[in-house]
Amino acid sequence: MGTGPGRVGLVGLGVMGSSLAGRLLGAGYEVWGRDVDPTAMRRAEARGVRPASPEELARLEVVLTSLPDDDTVATALLPPDGLLGGMPAGSTLVETSTLLPATVRALDEAAGRRRVGVVDCALSGGPAEAAEGALVLLVGARGEDLERTRPLLERLGTVQHVGQVGDGKAVKLVNNVMTMGNVLVAAEAFTLGVKAGLEPRRLFAVLAGSGGRSHHFLKRFPHLLERDFTPRFSLRLGEKDLRLALALAEAVGAALPATATVHQLYRAAIALGSADEDIVAVARLYERLAGLAEGRPEPAPGGPRP
Repeated sequence: MGTGPGRVGLVGLGVMGSSLAGRLLGAGYEVWGRDVDPTAMRRAEARGVRPASPEELARLEVVLTSLPDDDTVATALLPPDGLLGGMPAGSTLVETSTLLPATVRALDEAAGRRRVGVVDCALSGGPAEAAEGALVLLVGARGEDLERTRPLLERLGTVQHVGQVGDGKAVKLVNNVMTMGNVLVAAEAFTLGVKAGLEPRRLFAVLAGSGGRSHHFLKRFPHLLERDFTPRFSLRLGEKDLRLALALAEAVGAALPATATVHQLYRAAIALGSADEDIVAVARLYERLAGLAEGRPEPAPGGPRP
């Protein structure tokens, strides 16, 4: 698509899609966008995104998609009614959603019949990293499709070419199994410390330098201390990704007993009302099980602690 900014389409302008749009606008691209949610569309227009019809998007050289699930992707993209049905030969679809590998491979098969390239570009990182161009892009693609879109992708972050179409989605699911499990175990352990009477901020400060610390502990648990559950990545999406990972395990014949338990605990947290809160809100499940009030330690037996 050349070396300089130009026009790019973006389907899906939710939390992540709008952050991608903002990054590309800041890099000088003219972003044409579409979202079925009128509120998301108005917010995107206010940032400078040009609203576009499916027919207008299909005429662009490169279109990115950032959509919530496999069914939505199939409906929005697969021929005869989806976007791929109108994209011309030589154009490229960059699919950034978290999906089953089989879904993006089906897109690739349909696109190949029209000589449209597909770049499976799973994203590691959240809206903040997207806005800063600090994502890690887990790319499954043919070499020529990747090189054609590399100038654009490198505006978003660091490109890791992990293999063929579908491999990017597989790596993302593996990554998210680790992420969701990490946050859940950290929440379980942190609640133990608070229940034992440790002051939460002091506990976090000590653990932040200990051998048990992790990227997501350092990134998310300060928000827990502030009782800020703004969905930088929601429990609803975390549960969905765990469900996809279990489906992938079933398809390839892998056993994920620990992940199955993590998935059930995320579902329990959702049932308690945290679906649209950040994944660190899984700690609220443990606080409830421990009888803690909003994460506060209880007095030690025999009276207040000094």
